[in-house]
Order: sequence, then structure tokens, then C-alpha cells
Amino acid sequence: MNPPILYSYWRSSCSWRVRIAMNLKEIPYDIKPISLIKSGGEQHCNEYREVNPMEQVPALQIDGHTLIESVAIMHYLEETRPQRPLLPQDVHKRAKVREIIEIICSGIQPLQNLIVLIHVGEEKKKEWAQHWITRGFRAVEKALSTSAGKYCVGDEISMADCCLVPQVFNARRFHVDLRPYPIILRIDRELESNPAFRAAHPSNQPDCPPELPNK
Repeated sequence: MNPPILYSYWRSSCSWRVRIAMNLKEIPYDIKPISLIKSGGEQHCNEYREVNPMEQVPALQIDGHTLIESVAIMHYLEETRPQRPLLPQDVHKRAKVREIIEIICSGIQPLQNLIVLIHVGEEKKKEWAQHWITRGFRAVEKALSTSAGKYCVGDEISMADCCLVPQVFNARRFHVDLRPYPIILRIDRELESNPAFRAAHPSNQPDCPPELPNK
């Protein structure tokens, strides 16, 4: 059977979440890079629109299906490959994982996504991104104050951690002051050396520009 194909962009936080989840579950996969900037964005071409009508990444071809939307993909992986789980058994902890996911994936990331920043314009995009990331991180930090152990929820890595790390990267990219969020920073430091997270990092992707300092 051919390995799954992940349509991904090296710096896309949504693609990054799925890469982490697949690495944690030790699912072999091939990456098909989709440049969000080359030629106006390869995600807008007719061929890729057939894969993902939203013209975004990621998309995952797996088990004879094509799936889109990173959180839906992670839940599919969890339900079809429950070994190395990314959701706790405890129902309250599971709800806390989903709560953190929702804050990041609905309340932060879409508001500083490429398509939104293009609409906002070059002059205002940094201020815009900083505003929404700061607003969202206040909520994440508050949630973590009652849920975190070693990781976002307790002492086991979950889907919440898969979503948090890419968003911290985005925050640094837009020069957000992260000092008010010590729990977020502690968890990010804890995970940066984890092999599954390290392999999923943008600098380790096949389409990462070779001229980047940390490539």
C-alpha cells in the first residue's frame, strides 16, 4: 500500500500540526509541497482545487480518501490509528484538549492566516497579527493554568500540543512579546527537542528555502 500523501507548505501552521500528529503516531507519509506564494499560490491552481476546494493546506490522501482541515485530519488519525493516542481517556481532560485546540484553531490562527493578512495589507499586517495572537494567547495561558502538567493537558502529549507549538512559532514571527505567557513558553521549550516535533519543524521540510539561517 502506498504511504499517505500530505499536501503541505513548510511554514503553514495547519500543515505543521498534521506533520506532528503523524510523526507522533509513527505513520510514514510522503509530502507533496504546495507553495502558497509561488506563481500567486499553487493552492489556487485548478489541479489542487480538485484536492481541496478551500484552496488551502493541508490535505491528506490516506486509506483511499482525501481529507482536508487539520483538526478533522487529526481526529481521523486518532480514530483509525488509536495507538499512541493524542486524546486523553478522561472525558474532562479530553474536553480541555479540545478547548485549547478551538482557541488556537478558531480564535487565533485563522485571523492571522495568509489570506487574511493579504486583505489587511502589508502596512497593517504585523499590528493585526500581534493583536489577535496576543488576545488568543491570554485565553490559552488562562486555560493552561488549570490544565497543564508537563504538557498542555497533564503529562501526556495531546493534539493541543500539536496546535500550540506552531502558533508559538507564528507569534515569534510577528514579534509578539511572549513574556506574559510563561506556561506557553515552558511547554514550547519542553517540546522543542522531541523528535516528532523536531522532524515536523519548518526548517526540516523539503520545501523550506535553503537560504534560511536555520536550514
